[in-house]
Amino acid sequence: MRDSSRLTRRAALGLTAAALPVLSASPASATTAIGGARLARGGIQASSATGLPRKITAQAWLLADCDSGEVLASYNAHRRLPPASTLKMLFADTVLKKFERSGRYRVKDSDLADVPSGSSLVGIKPGITYTVEQLWQGVFLRSGNDAVHVLSHMNGGLVKTVAEMQAKAVDLQALDTHVVSPDGFDHKGQLSSAYDLTLFARHGLKDDDFRGYCGTRTADFPAGGKKTFQIQNTDRLLTGAWGLDVYKGLFGVKNGYTSHAGNTFTGGATRNGRTLLVTVMHPAPGTNAVYEETAALLDWGFGKGSAARSVGVLVDPLSEGGASASPSAPNGKGAAGAAGTGAAGSGASGPSPWRLAEGGAGTLALLGAGAWALRRRRRTTAAAGPASDAGSTSDAGSASDAGSAESAGSAADAGSAADAGPGPGDAQGS
Repeated sequence: MRDSSRLTRRAALGLTAAALPVLSASPASATTAIGGARLARGGIQASSATGLPRKITAQAWLLADCDSGEVLASYNAHRRLPPASTLKMLFADTVLKKFERSGRYRVKDSDLADVPSGSSLVGIKPGITYTVEQLWQGVFLRSGNDAVHVLSHMNGGLVKTVAEMQAKAVDLQALDTHVVSPDGFDHKGQLSSAYDLTLFARHGLKDDDFRGYCGTRTADFPAGGKKTFQIQNTDRLLTGAWGLDVYKGLFGVKNGYTSHAGNTFTGGATRNGRTLLVTVMHPAPGTNAVYEETAALLDWGFGKGSAARSVGVLVDPLSEGGASASPSAPNGKGAAGAAGTGAAGSGASGPSPWRLAEGGAGTLALLGAGAWALRRRRRTTAAAGPASDAGSTSDAGSASDAGSAESAGSAADAGSAADAGPGPGDAQGS
């Protein structure tokens, strides 16, 4: 019965994409100009490249002023790439305010039945009652997919949560993002961009709880009865782990790693009253590459980049008065496979199919389509079998770091598969 239940839920998760507009699920040749035309171009965009770090290997990155929203420099800002667990920022943007921190929830077996094999785990166990605050600590500190799935079931299920996340992305004008799972685990078609991830961080940081969780270094986590074990944030620039120094002024935000996506990271830091955000996606393999490149870009931003002129802007959410984007033709050598074309600040003649998904009717339509697809899949699962998602680890260095990713839940799990990026000698995708 459990295997059947797992298959059904996985089918629901994988087919959520079918309930979303086709535009997001298939690569598009058009570029996207959300935030300004320069951001749609490939290559480095900066008013002055003086002093920019030369050894940045990331396939895409973006540096922005958090307060003003000005983009100071970027590289392939709208290139669509697998986001890994940085997508959990959008999950938090969508679900965080729905439950009181002090609320309590007793976890059931069914809440964990659809956690993908090989996931990063904080160590949640059925039968234990957790506070909402503890569940979010599991999400932010250990990037626990088990915590994400419990909160998703509290929110009405995976299909509903994915649909709401997609609608939230539309409101934030994160049109490069296509959500398939709430945890960021590797799934075909799950994509985002350096621009969108920075939008998610900027929006989330307006909330005190979001900012508090992403900046928490350690916490005591329930192990059953009166026992607890300590969990540590996997953001190495925040904690100074794996041979890195703590980055001065850094307060979060979220890291990610899967064997397919490689490393991703959005970091924020404040110095001398100025707050900068950096997103780095898919650098060359290396133990600390994603953090080192983030630190180098922040150094430039606080130093020589302090006089840089804006090359674009992080747009405001539609629900907060942000100017809506309208379709535009491709412009120059744009980011590969960007979907949802648009030019920030231009007047739209009417709502796009994406924007229709934002309202209640759109969300209901998404859920209805997902339910139809799920019923259809149930009739064919015996022949089709479950989608394979083994061989990748969300935010994982190596499952062996914890002894076993499935055995998380004790003090030994500190430094486990939830750690973002492989450590020395670790094998990727284990």
